[in-house]
Amino acid sequence: MVTVALTPLGVTILGLLCERTMHPYEMYQLAAARRGRVVKIRPGSLYHTVSRLEGEGLVRTTGTDRAGNRPERTMYEVTDAGREALVHRVSDMLATPVLEYPQFPLALAEAHNVDAPTVVALLRERLDHLTREIDELDTATALACSTEIPRIFLLGNEFLVTVARAEHEWLSTLVADIDSGALPWLSPELVERLTHSRRIPSGSAKD
Repeated sequence: MVTVALTPLGVTILGLLCERTMHPYEMYQLAAARRGRVVKIRPGSLYHTVSRLEGEGLVRTTGTDRAGNRPERTMYEVTDAGREALVHRVSDMLATPVLEYPQFPLALAEAHNVDAPTVVALLRERLDHLTREIDELDTATALACSTEIPRIFLLGNEFLVTVARAEHEWLSTLVADIDSGALPWLSPELVERLTHSRRIPSGSAKD
């Protein structure tokens, strides 16, 4: 069993090379088009990752390719070890949830330290961002469908837009609850009540 640690970008590169032999620039173009929403992709990082994968025996060069007057480009293909490493890593990611500690749940947990009107304004701003993100994902999906890209390549984006819509719906309700007062915000009175509720009644402690 292959136990090489693969980064998200490494997984993306191996996945592309499982389709066909490519040069790094083509990998970058395809990765940006297909995975730009799920993996952080930069040309320098991609070239570095390809080099590392080659050093680990997961990809290998097959020669060079020249298109027109452009410089020659090194072509790469996935090795058997690379395919095995990819299948192992993807299988693990599919089956095993990872506690990633995103920052937004922490911000929500500490939001009571900010006054309610400000929190409402900030969350409305986030809702605007989510609306734009959903629109962009929908547009990307429509474009992919128009170019007949198989749905199997778009599942990551489908998941992202589903999560974004769920967050938008939940946040809309939360904002309404805070704004209307249905969700009592932290106040000196609430703090005092919580403090009293934590006090041990006199005579209840054992000697």
